[in-house]
Amino acid sequence: MSRTVVSTPNAPQAIGPYSQAIAIDNLIFCSGQIPIDPATGEVVSGDVGVVTRQVLNNLKALLEAAGSSLDHVVKTMVFLADMNDFAAMNAVYSEFFPSNPPARSAVQAAALPKGVRVEIEAIALRKA
Repeated sequence: MSRTVVSTPNAPQAIGPYSQAIAIDNLIFCSGQIPIDPATGEVVSGDVGVVTRQVLNNLKALLEAAGSSLDHVVKTMVFLADMNDFAAMNAVYSEFFPSNPPARSAVQAAALPKGVRVEIEAIALRKA
């Protein structure tokens, strides 16, 4: 078993004692991404669509750094601060996963890091 820490400046840096992602053999486990602009380190503000887009762009950058892509995601977990934001999140999510989307769970969390409204984590396969 080969375990590798994945890190990239193109996604937000970890804000605690965890790795951005871990690759084990052909699997990639991405930590939850929140709407932080990696260039500034600041939380992106805006409606749920805007913040979901930033989250998914961060996830995309992290997967690329790990030798994968959104096309290779097999499972996501979506955390929402308010389940009333589900439809708006889902509309943007479907743009990033337009066909054959991964398995997914979506839950409302009592609170998310830095007071954000959306966090998404993923498990993906490395590109063959």
